[in-house]
Amino acid sequence: MKIVLIGAGEVGFHVAKALIEDGHDITAVDINPEKCRRITENLDAIDVEGNGASPKILHKARVEEADYTLCLTRVDEVNLIAAQQAHELGAKHIIARLRNQQYSDRDSIIKPEKFGVDLVIHPEREACLEISRLVRHPYATQVMDFEGGRLQMLGFMIGNGCTKIIGKTVKEICKDSDEYKFGVIAVLRNTETIVPWSDFQFKEGDIVYFILRTEHVPSLIELLGKTIEYSKRVMIIGGSKIGRSLADKLQDEMNVRLVESKRDKAEHIANHMDNILVINADGTDMEFLKSENIQEIDSFITVTENEQTNILSGLLAHHFGVKQAIIHVSNTDFMPIIQELGIGPIISKNMSTVNTILRKIRSDLADTSVITFEEIDVDVLELQPDPGSRVTHMELSEISFPKGSIVGVINHHGHLSIARGSSRLTAEDTVLVFAKNEAFNAVRKLFRA
Repeated sequence: MKIVLIGAGEVGFHVAKALIEDGHDITAVDINPEKCRRITENLDAIDVEGNGASPKILHKARVEEADYTLCLTRVDEVNLIAAQQAHELGAKHIIARLRNQQYSDRDSIIKPEKFGVDLVIHPEREACLEISRLVRHPYATQVMDFEGGRLQMLGFMIGNGCTKIIGKTVKEICKDSDEYKFGVIAVLRNTETIVPWSDFQFKEGDIVYFILRTEHVPSLIELLGKTIEYSKRVMIIGGSKIGRSLADKLQDEMNVRLVESKRDKAEHIANHMDNILVINADGTDMEFLKSENIQEIDSFITVTENEQTNILSGLLAHHFGVKQAIIHVSNTDFMPIIQELGIGPIISKNMSTVNTILRKIRSDLADTSVITFEEIDVDVLELQPDPGSRVTHMELSEISFPKGSIVGVINHHGHLSIARGSSRLTAEDTVLVFAKNEAFNAVRKLFRA
């Protein structure tokens, strides 16, 4: 497929990189020559230097031949005009990143669809949703709901307290713990994503991703030697769009304190949020953090516009004993480094945007639902076996699934079960398969007659 990216910044670069790995032809448009140079020097892509809202530049990028046009500059108005121009030139599908969430309001005067936009992505909204899920599950490093909340994927750091699984294989744990109904769908070890099969052995320091029915979460927590905790006291560092949205989302459920270093901005936020305690202070001030009894905070969230501030304040909170520290960064190069430090979950609105775009394009191409994750190099495919397909002929353990893939969940007429080696599939089942991108095609063939 031919895909044109308008805006070759952090988001555009990572989207281009992933789509090239998927085998697509990429043309990147940017007004900044350095960003164009970064694309061509590091990726097998074509660059067009110029204003992405200009019909002349878009025609030079051959946007009229594009299957997808992605409007990803940092300026909403440029993205909307570029989308309109691309639409008029004949681009088939258009995705736009818009920071101003009011464009998606029902009573908005400016409607993105009038500009030819098929999908709008609000980066701050995506990041806010992800952070709020983590705050509600402070014992996990990543949380995602499936099947309307009936299933959950939870990520856990394996510490020295996880004695029941350290040094054991997946097969041994399942054999010794029949009461624990879960699947292990991915392990992050030293920045490498592993899809574990039955002989995989867990080590301290692994981040393990489990899939299970929601009612079985307490049993899994017990197995891991952890306790279920709930966030009651939350501190948000930064009155950014994410910080304000998050405070507004959590204020009715929890005691929320929002810290903003700029006095005028802190006063403005305080005047517009009744249930939030707004404090004018520096989130990296150790004396301030001590005075706020930081060790009693359940969830400490750093979402200022300065990622160095976010990292430092998160490190300080972790040092002082906060139960959960969540750090937002824009530069994705920081993510694996912070993960190795074991401070807590790392969120990036840029990567949230990248993953939403990849999810949309891959789902359209596969003609099935595809879900992507930020931290791990594994996606989720929702598949239904064709009658007579290979996966319906034998037990899962007897099928030669490609390396880097595993069947996680089976939905049989609404009844959800965790897949085991002895499980058999029928043409009436819907299955969640967790797989690396390179295994997609081989997995799909197993489900086709």
